[in-house]
Amino acid sequence: MGLAATAAPRKLFIGGQWVEPATGRSFSVVNPATEEAIVEVAEGGAQDVDAAVQAARKAFDEGKWASLGPGERARLMGKAADLLESKLDEFVHLETANCGKTLAESRIELTLAAEVLRYFAGWATKHSGETIPSRPQALLYTMREPVGVVGAITPWNFPLLLAMWKVAPALATGNTIVHKPATLTPLTALKFAEVVQAAGFPEGVFNVVPGPGATVGEAILAHPGVDKVAFTGDSATGKRVMRACADTLKKVSLELGGKSPNIVFADADLDAAARGALNAIFYNKGEVCAAGSRLFVEEAVKEDLLGRLVDRAKKTVVGDPLDKGTRMGPVISKTQLEKVLSYVEAGKKEGARLSTGGDRPSHLSKGYFMNPTIFADVKNSMKIAREEIFGPVLSVLSFKDVGDAVAQANDTMYGLAAAVWTKDVKKAHRVARAIKAGTVWVNAYNLYDAALPFGGTKQSGFGRELGRDALDPYTQTKSVWIDLS
Repeated sequence: MGLAATAAPRKLFIGGQWVEPATGRSFSVVNPATEEAIVEVAEGGAQDVDAAVQAARKAFDEGKWASLGPGERARLMGKAADLLESKLDEFVHLETANCGKTLAESRIELTLAAEVLRYFAGWATKHSGETIPSRPQALLYTMREPVGVVGAITPWNFPLLLAMWKVAPALATGNTIVHKPATLTPLTALKFAEVVQAAGFPEGVFNVVPGPGATVGEAILAHPGVDKVAFTGDSATGKRVMRACADTLKKVSLELGGKSPNIVFADADLDAAARGALNAIFYNKGEVCAAGSRLFVEEAVKEDLLGRLVDRAKKTVVGDPLDKGTRMGPVISKTQLEKVLSYVEAGKKEGARLSTGGDRPSHLSKGYFMNPTIFADVKNSMKIAREEIFGPVLSVLSFKDVGDAVAQANDTMYGLAAAVWTKDVKKAHRVARAIKAGTVWVNAYNLYDAALPFGGTKQSGFGRELGRDALDPYTQTKSVWIDLS
């Protein structure tokens, strides 16, 4: 892990400068595969957040970014995307060391992060208002203006990618940013600040303050100089974010948890469905907000598909994420591992059948590793089918017909994503329409495109990231009436 430690920035990035924290404290960033510290990173506090907000506020109010011109913003964002891609190997190794995801998974994430940045750079010159031709004696038109200073609070499962989902549209529309990365995974966020600096962004446009949510996160939520908060995390924390933002009436967008249904009909290609189901739950160790953690299988093919799943799961190579042969690395932390294992025990107690996994690999003495886990005979009322586990645990349920599948799939407080596997096009359309979720994949899972909006319904949040829809939360409409009489 020498490369990761050497490459990792260690200070706060405020006002275009690398600075020591006012707290005088630092914290260890741990490699979940070895349980060893990678590097000590500066720990920000409320005073550091205030300094970052002041820098972002100054950059916004003085027009260093919004008034720069959309073409110049697009050029700088494109340059940052180029620089990120030129340093991709460095970012990939840093992300793998920090998160425990495989090198292949890190490469997919960071390649897409650059793609998202470049996609929204293109929108900088295209997001516009409209003229309203309703008054012959007046000119009525609207302008789309940036909201101001954006507080971006991002999670640990896809550290840089989910940051780009917020940072890129915010920058494209002329906002300035204070980014709080997850305490567990701040390294690629800080590394990206180096990219922003090298690309020539004006000082104060992009700031990074790592630190605990209880101090840095709360300071961002409470600060009157922050105009909007974009948050990704669990639903309980999302509710606290909303309550905190109410005091200063900040704009809020929330991408929260999920318990996504993955529905396989008897007429589906079962080999493809098995591959897709495993990708849906074991990709990135199940630490995916849209993970297909509830697999609904039509009764006629339930045992057939279950056998294919168990066979493939047992062959999944769990181990060192730096090894190219590894297919699943460790979960993010000891706390998360203990949480996931507690859900395994809950599943057993409630009567679900443990088909494979549920334990730690015997050949690995260090690291927060867990074997791919599949429960069969799960009921939708069980804890493992109701609550977000955020780990490599799949619950397999059965259904009788289309109506039963849709009813069970929608019987959840979440509504982030879903999938349908069938060769019947009409059935696919009917079910996709009936499922209450922000994204529905058909004969696929975990596919994302920078141009396709993503977000939740119900307690999975609101607002959209990616695509044209992602621009709206970072802008506000100004109406102009010019009297021509």
